[in-house]
Order: sequence, then structure tokens, then C-alpha cells
Amino acid sequence: MYLKKISLFNFKNFDEASFEFEYKINCFVGKNGVGKTNVLDAIYHLSFGKSYFNTLAVQNIKHNQDFFVIDGTFEKQERTENILCSLKKGQKKILKRNGKIYEKFSDHLGFIPLVIISPTDADLIREGSETRRKFIDSVISQLDKEYLQQLIQYQKIISQRNALLKYFAVNRVFETETLSIYNEQLNGLGQQIFQKRKSFLSDFIPIFNSFYQNISNSVETVQLEYESQLENQDLLSLLQENITKDRVLQYTSVGIHKDDLSFNIENYPIKKFGSQGQQKSFLIALKLAQFEFVKKQSGEKPILLFDDIFDKLDETRVEKIVEMVNNNNFGQLFITDTHGERTENIIKSLHQSYKIFNL
Repeated sequence: MYLKKISLFNFKNFDEASFEFEYKINCFVGKNGVGKTNVLDAIYHLSFGKSYFNTLAVQNIKHNQDFFVIDGTFEKQERTENILCSLKKGQKKILKRNGKIYEKFSDHLGFIPLVIISPTDADLIREGSETRRKFIDSVISQLDKEYLQQLIQYQKIISQRNALLKYFAVNRVFETETLSIYNEQLNGLGQQIFQKRKSFLSDFIPIFNSFYQNISNSVETVQLEYESQLENQDLLSLLQENITKDRVLQYTSVGIHKDDLSFNIENYPIKKFGSQGQQKSFLIALKLAQFEFVKKQSGEKPILLFDDIFDKLDETRVEKIVEMVNNNNFGQLFITDTHGERTENIIKSLHQSYKIFNL
């Protein structure tokens, strides 16, 4: 599977632009602010129906315009697939496959497998547990539509339970039976989500460790661990034990919505003790492991987007990454870089077909 061409209309800094791509490697080079990352984000839109960088969809519309359109043509299993994503101010976003509108974007998830590696991934290390949970959930959801629906339902019930706790506090009442119904529902969904996350990470972590050892040349060791309150106790018991605390806080303090991943280097938090190069290597290994996992589960090589990944990496680590992607395990690759000469030297060493776009 690969992206043959893409057309952009009023998308971020582009009025109108079209690109035809190489089957293997495509590079966007130019100064900061010319739109290199925006092209990658447009490609991401065609896979996920949303931006990787902007949480508000309307922010992707070019200034002083009312809409944007992204139109992409893919070759997938010897068939041509057209994916179109568009948004007009004041209206719902539209996602189409071969002219047919998706009723639910979740039905499209996983059809165009894709992994992006970007400087913003540093949020996985810097930010709170919610960011790391979203990473876990995004990988599993690409491959398991039932999991995505379970997550949506779980969050809905959590919101309802939290609203009930606030109602109890404001009205100085307490209804055990109503709360028990929510507890039972959360327990059923929570246990299923926990087991799927646990199963995923048991497969994922060894793949991650292998990639990191390759990138670092086995100079240091890292640890990636799953942390969940459900590891030692079922959710129903946790909810019952913490009801007094929840009533005071007026929200649900225990459950799979508190799960986290710990990132360590030599058994110390990489956030505090890892260098910029080590942290970046950790994140690249994380995303390459995502690539490998999705590839194994889906049977297809995901499109891989490398956004400015060579910055802050020493020459040895860059060489290791280049060696890894220079084989048949990887499919179509998109790279952005501010240093055109550096990029071209790296790409030439791969001896693969490539195309460079100067923006």
C-alpha cells in the first residue's frame, strides 16, 4: 500500500497544492514555516480523519478561508482507493472513501495504517498519564474496532457517574442503588479494556526494547512498564472501597482511566535523567515498535511519517535508524528536514527510489 498523490485546498498555509509521490521515499526540505509538517499532517488526516497537531479542526483551515479539502489517491491491494477529508466552518467534517461518506469515522480507522514520528511526541514523556493512555489506545484502536467502542462507552459511563457524584454533593443525598448500576457497568467494560491493554503491551514491549537496543547500539538499557490499578484488584472492589474518597472529590478516582506507562532509562525516569538524544531515541523506538506491531497485526506495511527526526541525534544514532528503515520491512516513507543536503546524503545511502520536494 502507498500514497500515489495528494491535493490540498485551503489547508493550513497552502492555498492549493498537489504532490505526486514515489513508491518508497519522499522528502520535504525547506526552512521552518514553509509547510513541510503540514503536508505530513494532511497525509495523517487521510488515515485518521483528524489532525495530529491541532485539536480544533477549524484551525486547519487557511486564514480568511471557509473550508479545507484534502484529496488523496492510494494504491492498496492492487486497487485504487480515493480518500477525501473536508471541513467547512459551521459544519461537520466529512470523510469519504471512493465518493461514499463515512457515517462514523471509526469505520475508517485502520483502513490506511500509518505511523507518525514527530517532535511533538516529546509530550509522551513530558505530559501526564492521559497522553500515554491515548498512545496505547490509538494503537489498539487501529486494529480492534470493538476496543474503540468499549472505550467510548466506558468514558460515557464515567461522565455519568461523575455527574451523579456532583449531584449527591450539591443536594446532600446518596443513592447506593443508582451508583451500583454504574459500578457494575464500569467493572465489565474496565476489565475488558484492561485485559486488552495488558495483552497488547506484553507483545509490544519486547519489540520496543529491540528497537531501542538497535538505535543506541546497546549502550544503555531502557524500561517500559504498564501501570494499572487493576493489576492486583478488580475494578468493582476498587470502586466500592473508594466511594468515600469519590464523594469528597466528586469524580471517579479509580479505574482504567488512571492507567499509565512508566518510561525509564537504567531504571531511572527518562524525563529527569535522559539526555535529549536518549529521550528522542526512546520515542523513535516507541513509534517504530508501533509500526512493527501494526504491520504484524494488519498484514500491511503502514505509511511512515518522519517529521524532523534527525535533529538532536548524534551521527551514530542517525546511521542506526537509517539502517533499520533500509530494508523490505518498511514501506512508503515520508521525511521532513530543514537541512536539504543532510537529507539527500542520508537518502542516497539507502539506495532506494526517492523524490525530494523543495518547499
